[in-house]
Amino acid sequence: MRSEQETIRAIEQYSDTVRRLCMIHLKNNADTEDIFQIVFLKYVLSSVTFENDEHEKAWFIRVTINACKDLLKSFFHSRITSLDEVMEQPAAAAPDYREVWEAVFSLPQKYRDVVYLHYFEDYTAPQIGRILGKNVNTVYTLLTRSKQMLREKLGGAYEYGS
Repeated sequence: MRSEQETIRAIEQYSDTVRRLCMIHLKNNADTEDIFQIVFLKYVLSSVTFENDEHEKAWFIRVTINACKDLLKSFFHSRITSLDEVMEQPAAAAPDYREVWEAVFSLPQKYRDVVYLHYFEDYTAPQIGRILGKNVNTVYTLLTRSKQMLREKLGGAYEYGS
């Protein structure tokens, strides 16, 4: 196992390279951060002795690329669909429902997340608060504001419940 000083030096020296490689492969901040942690955890736990700085950098690049490839071919990753992809698919539902989806996806991200989790995934406000790391009252406020925005976007034609 590597020392704290050695780990800090490696993070300072290679973090930009690792993040850039991840973004090129994964095109997604959340997955990039996951792989970033995996790569540096492997470094901390590794007993590999590097011949020089070039050898160490090559190791980081190889481990990063392999970790990205592993994630992309993983069971979970290959069976999920991003919300953006859902929007691009032809509407199987009624056109009115499609209009609601489009209105939800046009909301700012912080509102979109709570609306999606509450109305489409059936999470309660306390559950959403735990998932997003937000206070329950903040979730209620975001839901209230998002409902008002949706009423304005949809012309008050839809009723969303509580």
